[in-house]
Amino acid sequence: MSSQSAYNEIELLKLVAEGNKNAFTEIYNNYRHKIYSIAYELTDSTAVSEEIVQDVFLKVWVKRNMLHEVTHFRAYLFTITRNYVFTALKRIARKESLEENAMEGTPFYNHDTEDRVLNNEYTRILQAAIDRLPEQQKQVYNLIKKEGLKREEAAAALQLSPETVKSHLAQAMRSIRTYCLTRLDVSIALMILIRHY
Repeated sequence: MSSQSAYNEIELLKLVAEGNKNAFTEIYNNYRHKIYSIAYELTDSTAVSEEIVQDVFLKVWVKRNMLHEVTHFRAYLFTITRNYVFTALKRIARKESLEENAMEGTPFYNHDTEDRVLNNEYTRILQAAIDRLPEQQKQVYNLIKKEGLKREEAAAALQLSPETVKSHLAQAMRSIRTYCLTRLDVSIALMILIRHY
């Protein structure tokens, strides 16, 4: 990165910290492909990588008032990315019934106070969103996303067709994301909302 582009990025980050959505969009466009590439290389999943890109920039936006304390934005951004990738890898490993120690030795993941507070807020809002779902959507979401069941297993448990389960899950994810985005006051993230949900 040249000194000129570094200077421009510093100015952009100042604007993002002040809530400037155009500056945020420019930062997003500058880094989204790189973050996607990192996520895809490690997860080998298009859907998971797209979700990680969204989550990373949601966090940047939610914590935008802290950007003035960030001295190396690229390192800051990639640390957030690696944290989300690690979480995704653990979820994938659990879903595929891999050994519990499969992820042992992975060197990145920090549980600092800010992250715990933010995660608690995410958890609270997420649970509220789940609680508002229609009963069958809630059951499908809990079985697949919380219990780790495959679509066919959830369908068998609920005596529904796999396609009905797929439809319920898609509707639940749309409702949850809309609710969370509204409550987190990050309407800017609608620009990067993943449509396949």
